[in-house]
Amino acid sequence: QVLLVESGGGLVQTGASLRLSCAASARTFSTYAMAWFRQAPGKEREFVALISWTGSSTDYGDSAKGRFTISRDKDKNTVYLQMNRLKPEDTAVYYCAANLYPVTTTEYEYWGQGIQVTVSS
Repeated sequence: QVLLVESGGGLVQTGASLRLSCAASARTFSTYAMAWFRQAPGKEREFVALISWTGSSTDYGDSAKGRFTISRDKDKNTVYLQMNRLKPEDTAVYYCAANLYPVTTTEYEYWGQGIQVTVSS
């Protein structure tokens, strides 16, 4: 079983950058597609970014394109989300997820506990 733990969230001002990390505790992480989702209060969980298990393919939600970058380090069993030029509307709980197949829906098998990202105006 893959256990995912996020870190790197916090409170920042508009225009700042944050780098989220998601560490996997299982060696099977290397065969899973990884994704980031977020959920703001009163809203549905939203797709942010994904990366294939090989790391050769990535995809982004519309709100993330041009500002966020997903990457993975298989030696460290870690996936990252670099977030630049943050906006107040980026405020949400961010979740790391893992699945055998990369999809942009919430149909992922494994989920992290979520971390808060707050962007002040």
